[in-house]
Amino acid sequence: MNLYKEYIKEIEERKGQGLHPKPIDRADLLNEIIAQIKDTNNANREDCLKFFIYNTLPGTTPAAGAKAKFLKEIILGQETVAEITPAFAFELLSHMKGGPSIEVLLDLALGNDSNITKQAADVLKTQVYLYDADMARIKEAFEKGNAVAKEILESYAKAEFFTKLPEIAEEIKVVTFIAGEGDISTDLLSPGNQAHSRSDRELHGKCMITPQAQDEIKALQAQHPDKSVMLIAEKGTMGVGSSRMSGVNNVALWTGKQASPYVPFVNFAPIVAGTNGISPIFLTTVDVTGGIGLDLKNWVKKTGANGEVVRNESGDPVLEEVYSVATGTVLTINTKTKKLYNGDKELIDISKAFTPQKMEFIKAGGSYAIVFGKKIQTFAAKTLGIEAPLVYAPSKEVSVEGQGLTAVEKIFNRNSVGTISKKALHAGSDVRVTVNIVGSQDTTGLMTAQELESMAATVISPIVDGAYQSGCHTASVWDKKAQANIPKLMQFMNDFGLITARDPKGVYHAMTDVIHKVLNDITVDEWAIIIGGDSHTRMSKGVAFGADSGTVALALATGEASMPIPESVKVTFKGNMASYMDFRDVVHATQAQMLHKFGGENVFQGRIIEVHLGTLTADQAFTFTDWTAEMKAKASICISEDETLIESLEIAKGRIQIMIDKGMDNHNQVLQGLIDKANKRIAEIKSGEKPALRPDANAKYYAEVEVDLDVINEPMIADPDVNNKDVSKRYTHDTIRPLSFYGGDKKVDLGFIGSCMVHKGDMKILAQMLKNIERQQGKVEFKAPLVVAPPTYNIVDELKAEGDWEVLQKYSGFEFDDNAPKGAARTEYENMLYLERPGCNLCMGNQEKASKGDTVMATSTRLFQGRVVEDTAEKKGESLLSSTPVVVLSTILGRTPSIEEYKLAVEGINLTKFAPSHKLLVG
Repeated sequence: MNLYKEYIKEIEERKGQGLHPKPIDRADLLNEIIAQIKDTNNANREDCLKFFIYNTLPGTTPAAGAKAKFLKEIILGQETVAEITPAFAFELLSHMKGGPSIEVLLDLALGNDSNITKQAADVLKTQVYLYDADMARIKEAFEKGNAVAKEILESYAKAEFFTKLPEIAEEIKVVTFIAGEGDISTDLLSPGNQAHSRSDRELHGKCMITPQAQDEIKALQAQHPDKSVMLIAEKGTMGVGSSRMSGVNNVALWTGKQASPYVPFVNFAPIVAGTNGISPIFLTTVDVTGGIGLDLKNWVKKTGANGEVVRNESGDPVLEEVYSVATGTVLTINTKTKKLYNGDKELIDISKAFTPQKMEFIKAGGSYAIVFGKKIQTFAAKTLGIEAPLVYAPSKEVSVEGQGLTAVEKIFNRNSVGTISKKALHAGSDVRVTVNIVGSQDTTGLMTAQELESMAATVISPIVDGAYQSGCHTASVWDKKAQANIPKLMQFMNDFGLITARDPKGVYHAMTDVIHKVLNDITVDEWAIIIGGDSHTRMSKGVAFGADSGTVALALATGEASMPIPESVKVTFKGNMASYMDFRDVVHATQAQMLHKFGGENVFQGRIIEVHLGTLTADQAFTFTDWTAEMKAKASICISEDETLIESLEIAKGRIQIMIDKGMDNHNQVLQGLIDKANKRIAEIKSGEKPALRPDANAKYYAEVEVDLDVINEPMIADPDVNNKDVSKRYTHDTIRPLSFYGGDKKVDLGFIGSCMVHKGDMKILAQMLKNIERQQGKVEFKAPLVVAPPTYNIVDELKAEGDWEVLQKYSGFEFDDNAPKGAARTEYENMLYLERPGCNLCMGNQEKASKGDTVMATSTRLFQGRVVEDTAEKKGESLLSSTPVVVLSTILGRTPSIEEYKLAVEGINLTKFAPSHKLLVG
């Protein structure tokens, strides 16, 4: 009983942290527990019963297999446990969510004991997590005349697993809790620096917001035991930055309901809200947990007597409160009228949160159950030879006669499944689509694995063209946390059918490349739909959606995703880039010009940005599509010229071949299949059979933005504006300032070049600038540390081949060594160049950070509070985001450069250039 003793020891250690016993997922440990349950005189028996009944993870975990087997033995009378009757054993099986439990239930239902078969069938009628093998068993038994199989199929065809669920309460009482003012990043709900604990739900729950906030939530719950606590982003958007399933899990853990009395720390039905609603990517995660997300609109722009918006001295609109949601306010959500009330007073219409589809998610306890339920109903009706009755709300289908299609509408129409209409569908239509490429990243991957286990999935869907498990978020430091989690994750995902960054067998060299760069390379069709476990899943080929770990798991297991076709905003360009400007400045200027044009309204939020870049290859274009996460867009699509797309696909083929040469392909030859698809696509374009994706000329857009390149005459910097008097204006990514704003004297404490925003060209710019500076000043001397993390090993290899890496080595004081990776995060930096291992590094903030209170100039994507740099009591840390040349020069000078210093430093350097296409990029 060594494992049991170790478990008891771990329990004592967790008690010291204020934690309960960790849920059991190991079969060998549970088998020791079962052995002690069988021994009626065992001193540990009572505890073992509690562990077995209440603390074993369901689904396809090894422990679930052992639990299901023992319950089967009890039901068949092969084992007798006084505390677990056969009826209770069936109840426990009903909460195990598929996999081994379904196998056992089918064994019992299709057996010969009529009493047992009926009980097993009754439980099976409530289950939805069935896969092909399970359905094949039922079908085979039905075709052989088995009456129980027929009964189960008839129940499935009626979708009784859904129709017999309790109806949603007409009134839901909530008490408000202001979680923060302004946009609330998911980092507040689930900090990146605690990513290692995400799969341990109770432990990770302790990092939500602050201990003080947690105490306030508990006090509200004690004061209002009959109400749900609703977390609110006052004057902002809830859940910006990422989907982060762990963020929703934490909110549900503190404020939601327990999903099952026999499964610990898995809660559902959280309620969240924001003055400006919920970030689209985060709202998907709320749907996964059967939660509610409200757009409060409780602050609006103040208007004067003339009807114009009143502005403050900074030119920002003045807001006025429509109604209060101060902490402790009791409100009523009416799901019938779809209105929010304070007492009898109606506050606002919230019907968008209670569409027929969302009502189904709430009733079923989450969107997974609906997805699987629809598949089972369809299977059962087809097997019985009947038409499935209309149980679920029909998908909304919008088709406008004579209206053309945007790029995303074309992609969704091509990939749609199960649509009724034969007409082309437009924005607003609810569509089930096939998913071509799926990405899982390493700090959310453990949760994705848990979700796959909980939905009883064992192998990747054959529909998926390719899937990749990254190692980039834990690349910087190979510490004990990473060593404990990552190999286990890689083994699971490799077995499931993904291409993995680390080889569980240890044959090929670990590849810690940034996940988005790899997904951009393995996307070989601009008509593809990509789902990835990170908000920067924003490929410059196809349309890509960042998603929570659960939606990623669903895409891996089923090869499908469901969502409305989003509206699009068309972005085009005119004029010419100045010779000293970098494309990164165009990206920031796009956001600034859009906000200016629409009076501060972000028309990108929640929509597709259809950007007509035309002439930029996928590597360079990704700098734009990647930043659309910071623009709060749902996703983006890059429209390319034929020749540009072919060039991008050739680059992708070369990089996939490198992965094959390293030994990363699997027995299904997924990577080779992607090269074959790329060759087919290139041939289609060259022959004219199927040119590059274009929207129709008569497509309808929510808005159109034409970016004027002529007016971009100095570098543009995204500023967190940490000292803005209006707290809601801080850390938004919407404050874009020209370099001259800083007057050439803002102190810079550290520079960072890296993350998914940079490409090989940026590394070459760095090398050229250092040579320039040495030529102009006689030497290269850093007045602030410069941390450089190339996004991929391919880029490092290409730089070595072209001589640029040698230049970087010459000026560096540190170079990563894969044979001796860092075992601890760096806490102090010297004024020198650091060449770090490819991966996310400072951008993620979960392993390494700048010193507290630093002002950081970075090429990365995140400027949220505490992400790259934390505050001190005396000074707020701030992360300003800019182009590579600005970062380099800021670290040489130890301050922001003047525009004159900048122009001199980039003289003769091949910056990333962009010229608008002269071709009409429409179909």
